[in-house]
Amino acid sequence: MKNAAVGLRPHSGWTALVALSLENGEPVVLSRERVHLVKTFNYSFRQPYHTAEKMPLLEGRKFISQVRAEARRLAYRALRGVQAKLGDTDYRLTHCGLLLASGRALPSLEKILAAHPLIHTADGELFREALSVASKKYGLKELRVKERELLARAAGFLRCNEEILMRRVTELGRGFGAPWSQDEKFAALAAWLALSESDSRSGTKRKPKLA
Repeated sequence: MKNAAVGLRPHSGWTALVALSLENGEPVVLSRERVHLVKTFNYSFRQPYHTAEKMPLLEGRKFISQVRAEARRLAYRALRGVQAKLGDTDYRLTHCGLLLASGRALPSLEKILAAHPLIHTADGELFREALSVASKKYGLKELRVKERELLARAAGFLRCNEEILMRRVTELGRGFGAPWSQDEKFAALAAWLALSESDSRSGTKRKPKLA
């Protein structure tokens, strides 16, 4: 079986997901999706901390907990769905590349709801955390990387400049058509890096510098 990775670029209420494998060190895109992490795709559920801000504290805490549990279930279902689509192919999901924001630790719910910038941060972190929990539950080896560091880290590891690397990632989506926006490109790059760094740690020969 050939290892495959999912790359995830989360947003509030959804994530871009790209499944990718390596063939002789070259990335091959297997699947591309936009996965909803809430059943009711509206502002109230996509921005749970904003919604909770308008509720009594205990009611808001319960609402956030419900959204978090639902996001974890939907994230896990999405991973199972990707593997199901791969069907009887020689690929199996083994890795996950998850893009992070600042990685800032959040305080208690009371303090979050008292500061609007923290509410924005908490909404995003809820869905990132749900994806992380689901990937671990599925047994994937997780690579967590801050989005602002992704391109430089991948370019350094793959030994190419950032402009060339982004052209390569852009070309990966040609066979899929739209959307292949920065969401899909960054998700693909996260999956590529997750597999490449894992191969390096396992002793697989590192691919020469990209042209």
